[in-house]
Amino acid sequence: MPAPKDIVLATRNRHKGAEVAALLDGLGITIRTLDEFPHAPEVVEDGATCEANAVKKAKEIAAATGLPAVADDTGLEVDALGGRPGVYAARYAGEQATYEDNCRKLIHELSGVPSGKRTARFITVAALAFPSDGVRVTTGELRGLITDTLAGSQGFGYDPVFFVPDLGKTLAELSAEEKNRVSHRAKAFGKLRELLRTIKW
Repeated sequence: MPAPKDIVLATRNRHKGAEVAALLDGLGITIRTLDEFPHAPEVVEDGATCEANAVKKAKEIAAATGLPAVADDTGLEVDALGGRPGVYAARYAGEQATYEDNCRKLIHELSGVPSGKRTARFITVAALAFPSDGVRVTTGELRGLITDTLAGSQGFGYDPVFFVPDLGKTLAELSAEEKNRVSHRAKAFGKLRELLRTIKW
């Protein structure tokens, strides 16, 4: 059965929205944003896991808009910090923290940790919810190292401090096209693309 013509992205983060739209491009789907649905609720991300947050966002936005909704949540797990910041990555340095605030807090907490022990992984969970049906979930992971300085001006979030050894660069030093081939979000949404092509709606 063909994919629906409209899907709502359950995010008000313009950087994330642009990435997701690019990752779902070419499916014959119209990607709609929450800006088109002023009545849509502000979903409180209070889940204990990325999956819980992604599913909650997708379900609430699907119910509010009457359209299929896609949401994702990303966590950053740093081994030397016992898995922190984890699901709290976006607000690691506080509720109003900027991307740079979060990066600098992470660098500070890892001061003195040698490069080989600064291993980390990004994990993204993408959820596709239907107004009157269930939720489908996909995941993607990317392993790397946390740097001791910010490098690169592309991307967002922790991209300037997340070094990908196979590429010899941080995520923020990659072009959007390069990042969308290798990132955790790209992997999760690559699987979601296949669902959108084959799922029974």
